[in-house]
Amino acid sequence: MRRIARLVASATLLAVTVALPSPALLSARAQGTAPAHAWLFGSWTGGLFPAPSGLTAETCLAQPVVIFTRDLVLRATLTEQTYSQRIVATVRATASGFDFRFEPASDPGTAAASNLLGLAAPAQQAGFGCEAEDVLHVQRRGDNEIAFPACADFPNPLVRCPAR
Repeated sequence: MRRIARLVASATLLAVTVALPSPALLSARAQGTAPAHAWLFGSWTGGLFPAPSGLTAETCLAQPVVIFTRDLVLRATLTEQTYSQRIVATVRATASGFDFRFEPASDPGTAAASNLLGLAAPAQQAGFGCEAEDVLHVQRRGDNEIAFPACADFPNPLVRCPAR
């Protein structure tokens, strides 16, 4: 009886092992479906000002300067309470980082949401201070540091908000 139980247990273990893909295979599949700029996803601070040393997750996530998602890049400005959002048209990986091309900025007069009083919201800054408002060059400087070269609005490097 014990021998039959061992054979059944061995066969079950073999069936489970064969049925489950290896972690390496899962990782390869996940990388194949991830967009080129997936490494950037998340919240970043600095850029407008030097990033503080000893940054905590709570401090950084309370007011990130730039947020990268699959389809959007959001940026904070010094004069607005809300983030400017740009829709990603294309992303191209380069030797030093990524080149973003955005959908053309909408006309602030027609696309701006109105508030409760029926007044149009003020126009938000569309670009990043780069050579064109629909372009953003991201330079990877390390595991958790990037820069926007030749973008006047972001003279300092940005650092990734820590998870904890």
